[in-house]
Amino acid sequence: MFGKKKSIPEIDKNQLELIENAQKRIKQKKRLYAHFVIFLIGAVFLIIANTVLGIGKDFKLFDIDWFVFAILLWLFLFIYHLLNVFVTNKFMGKAWEKEQLDKLVAKQQERIEKLKAGFVKEETLMAQSEVYNDTQNKTTKSTKSELTIIVAAAENDAIGLGNKLIWHLSNDLKRFKALTNGHHIIMGRKTFESFPKPLPNRTHVVITRQRDYNVPQGVIIVHSLKDAIDASKNDSQPFIIGGGQIYKQAMSLVDKIELTRVHHDFDADTYFPEIDSTVWKETANTFHKKDEGHDYEFSFLTYERK
Repeated sequence: MFGKKKSIPEIDKNQLELIENAQKRIKQKKRLYAHFVIFLIGAVFLIIANTVLGIGKDFKLFDIDWFVFAILLWLFLFIYHLLNVFVTNKFMGKAWEKEQLDKLVAKQQERIEKLKAGFVKEETLMAQSEVYNDTQNKTTKSTKSELTIIVAAAENDAIGLGNKLIWHLSNDLKRFKALTNGHHIIMGRKTFESFPKPLPNRTHVVITRQRDYNVPQGVIIVHSLKDAIDASKNDSQPFIIGGGQIYKQAMSLVDKIELTRVHHDFDADTYFPEIDSTVWKETANTFHKKDEGHDYEFSFLTYERK
């Protein structure tokens, strides 16, 4: 009662499977033996039934007694049973199924490894490409010119009359000189002709349709705004300085607008395009009052593309 409980030996999964397979084989062989015995007894019975008892004595197929076909059919079933027990189960049993399954799994694993290797290679190439593109983009951004419009415009956007400025603001002229000094300045032919002579320390890029337009040495002649921008690509900040049509074409291309807003309305024949607040944001605003050197109040404004 108080003795130690007997330990029950445990059978692992593989041993249990072997035992179950052995029991299954014994049952199969028993059924085959029974089939064989029944086949022999049945064959003898069919022969006696026909020859001794005269059952179906007159029934023949192709001049052969019918029981011969019955015995052959039964023999076929017995041979099938025999092959199923000793051939099919031996060579295509659990072990064979496992072997085939292992082969299929190995092949699938090999395919998966190849696909993985392909994906890793592709991802590596993509990563390298992304790093390269990112580097290229950063390099491009760092070397890209910042195209800027510089202009003085009234409250009603007037900028000129008869190819001349409508006002004279000394601080505006100083600002223009300080910002454009050492840079390319892009302009239309009429704006260029409004200068007494080319402005010092600046590279003039003049847009004109005239193929034989004569200019002083050092002035670059182009025939479109695109060519003018291309001619200024080595400048970190080329400026577009007019006139009205050039400003209009450039509004969708420039990165910045340096505007002197003269706080007065004027009659004019040339106007600056309206600045769309959904596209541009004001980043600087310096107001100047009217004084002895300036007949009008004005503000220096800087706009940058959003």
